[in-house]
Parts: sequence; structure tokens; C-alpha cells
Amino acid sequence: MDYNLNLDKVVDIINSKKAKLVCLQLPDGLKLKAKEIQEVLESKTKARIVFWAGSCFGACDVPTHIEKLGFDLLFQWGHSGWKS
Repeated sequence: MDYNLNLDKVVDIINSKKAKLVCLQLPDGLKLKAKEIQEVLESKTKARIVFWAGSCFGACDVPTHIEKLGFDLLFQWGHSGWKS
């Protein structure tokens, strides 16, 4: 994979939360890697990985209503780094 998406950290979070249904939100430039990301995450967790097909223009563009759809977690990637 060309980008460092910290998938090992994502795997750890999914497993620690025992998440079963996870939504990933990618900017358009990373959507081409969606299948590869899905395969990595599903092979290392027991979660089903689903991608948000809508927009992703940054931290202000979070689909907050997805909890009503039964997702346990949402991960969002962007092009700018944020420190947490």
C-alpha cells in the first residue's frame, strides 16, 4: 500500500472494541484502495467492513447518522494529519 494508513492500529481498535460492523470513510484519492484495505482489515478481525460512498471533505464531513444504521465504529482518513 502506498499510504501509511496505520491499519495495524485500526485492527487493534476493531478487535479491542469487538466491533462487528465497521464503516470506513475515504477521500476520493484513496477510494481506489478500498478493496485492498477491506481485505487487510477483514483478514485480521471478525468485523464486516463497509465503505461510506458519500463525500469525505475532511473532519467536518462525518456521516453522524450512521449509528442509526448499526455501525459499531467509523474510521475516517483524510489528506492532512491530525494529532490525537
